[in-house]
Amino acid sequence: MPIYVYETVAAPHERFEVRQSMKEEALTRHPQTGEPVRRVISGGFGYLQKGGSAPAGGGGGCGAGCGCH
Repeated sequence: MPIYVYETVAAPHERFEVRQSMKEEALTRHPQTGEPVRRVISGGFGYLQKGGSAPAGGGGGCGAGCGCH
């Protein structure tokens, strides 16, 4: 099951993690205090190629010819 990050809506913002099924609805309240919370969207997923974990082109992850290197 994935782990989701939530934070309280009111300052000071408290972040916490919850293990939930992807089928479960997002929390709207802190499970212990009842304060309103929102789910925090964070970084993306990486990918692995067959035969290794280096991205195509050997650069920073976006591939050859992207112009960012």
